[in-house]
Amino acid sequence: MEKSEVIDKAFELGFDDIGFTTMEPFESQKEILDSRKREYAWLILSGTDIEKGLDPKNIMRHGKSIIVLIDVYFSKSFPSGLEGYFGRAYLDDHRRTKGPLYQRLKVFRSFLRDNGIDSRSPFNIPHRLTSARAGLGTFGKNNFLYSNRIARKSSWISPIPLIVDYEFEPDEPTIEVGCPKWCKNTCIASCPTGALKAPNTIDPRKCISFLSYYQIGITPLEIREQMGTWVYGCDRCQEVCPRNRPWLSQNLSPNERVADKEEDFNLVNLLHMDLEYYQTKIWPHMFYQSFNETWRWKMNVARAMGNSLDQKYIPELIKAFKENNDDRVNGMIAWALGRLGGDESKTALESFLEHSNEKVREEISLALEKF
Repeated sequence: MEKSEVIDKAFELGFDDIGFTTMEPFESQKEILDSRKREYAWLILSGTDIEKGLDPKNIMRHGKSIIVLIDVYFSKSFPSGLEGYFGRAYLDDHRRTKGPLYQRLKVFRSFLRDNGIDSRSPFNIPHRLTSARAGLGTFGKNNFLYSNRIARKSSWISPIPLIVDYEFEPDEPTIEVGCPKWCKNTCIASCPTGALKAPNTIDPRKCISFLSYYQIGITPLEIREQMGTWVYGCDRCQEVCPRNRPWLSQNLSPNERVADKEEDFNLVNLLHMDLEYYQTKIWPHMFYQSFNETWRWKMNVARAMGNSLDQKYIPELIKAFKENNDDRVNGMIAWALGRLGGDESKTALESFLEHSNEKVREEISLALEKF
């Protein structure tokens, strides 16, 4: 089969770019993981066998090439009521809902199969490094992949690698950092929690995205303000990046599919949601947290409300404190009320103090000190 036929099919199906690379193991990534075992231990413990994915042959023994498809996930604008609270990559995620991207990928793989080519869609190979090896982009100092050809060379792209049992001529790799010298490490300086320690060096355990869906227990006091209004994910290092400015400066048409679910993700609705609401309206779109982790959603929402400095949330937080019996949620609500201030918050905190357990009382006492 000709490489040009595969390229034409990818564009016909609406993919934004495509590249080809070899089945060589990712030795450089192995060296990184070996030197940062402590930072990535949580990922391995969660069941993601990233070490296995460093050799594509572990996934498809008879594989001969890797095709990488690129989708621009920020091709339309998202509602302003969702941006700044949810990472853009999650706002139109089709993986669980089997939406348009899922269907396009399914048709593409059927096309390969009809031409005698078997494929695997691995989750645990280094997607961005695979893409750079396929000549599709260069790296930013924030570790994101920036396109070489599309989306005004921005980072708002999703790479989709497919291992195939057919040998295609590989494209010229572009494994390099493409940031201009004059950017002055803007992404590193702007990382609120210091997760970006140096160019191309991140401690994922400090990343707001990690903290928003994997943090164990209540968010540590010292980073609550730093996490701002982010509830799920974070785009800070991409928003401040000069390489992304050309794309962000556009007047994009609205993403109607995301706009239709804006009300479901309203902070007040999330703060008071029950399990059925979470399972049917939230989890299908943002699924990194299991069904027994609605507490983390509510804790994150309470923190975001506090950091919004908008006193309209005070009555909702007071109501939520009475609804909940989870110490992590009520502890964060207490913190948020202290951050928002005002007589109504102070009166509520004082009334909560008597009937709360020791952990929540500590949070209430700290909140009351702000008055």
